[in-house]
Amino acid sequence: MEGEEEDEEPRGPVGKAFRLSAADSLSIGNAVCGFLAVCVLAWSAITQLQVNREFESDPRYFATAVVLLLIGATCDLFDGLVARRFRASAMGAELDNLADVISFGFAPAFMVVAWAGFSHKLPLWIVLAAAVSVLVAGVVRLARFACVKTKSGDFMGLPIPMGAMTVVSIVLLFQPSYLTLLGIFAVAWLMVSRIEYPKPKGNLAAVVLGWIMINVACLVVWAADLSGGDLLIQIGACMQIALVSAIPLRVLMFKREQRKERKETEAAIR
Repeated sequence: MEGEEEDEEPRGPVGKAFRLSAADSLSIGNAVCGFLAVCVLAWSAITQLQVNREFESDPRYFATAVVLLLIGATCDLFDGLVARRFRASAMGAELDNLADVISFGFAPAFMVVAWAGFSHKLPLWIVLAAAVSVLVAGVVRLARFACVKTKSGDFMGLPIPMGAMTVVSIVLLFQPSYLTLLGIFAVAWLMVSRIEYPKPKGNLAAVVLGWIMINVACLVVWAADLSGGDLLIQIGACMQIALVSAIPLRVLMFKREQRKERKETEAAIR
């Protein structure tokens, strides 16, 4: 009996699991940003429905929510770099995934509901289906990332932060319609697809950080209703959508060229 009791005791570095590293603090910051973004959108909807009995998306609230998500994306970008440079805790990977579910799964899904659910332009069930597709695709994407590693070391499927920012771009750029919801479903599909996306390392990570900072600046100008703000936000959203659309096409063309070269090599050997 004593031996059985000993076998049931937890093993491993239990004490160390409760020590948060600097990278863990960034992951928690990411989760907090996602939660605050949802709170901002919920507060906007509740306030307007109480006062006006009708909901109209306020750019200031949506811009605040998007800035919070971009700050969360910056935390997500740096937590891995900090973990590799300094000390990583035993629960670092789990914290990272849980934070990503909140900021880049639940928050953009809730934004879709706030954007189209109160518009009365579309059936509520299809809006909820689009929002659920974003959330489920994000959860599956993160679970697969934890279990499956690609040979090249790149991401399999659209990374969830980029997927969330693409959903946000659709919300900011377009009015609710069946076509825009189809675009959201397409983003959800890309997240669970087998298309490989390059992992941001070195110079690419610096480019991604610069891209995030430019987006934050554009959102601030837009939210402040300054001259040219509408144009800036439209350009940024279009570039985000174009980037996400262009990468799969480039990957497919590259694989097609590889298959063609392989066939030519095999034919030459024969």
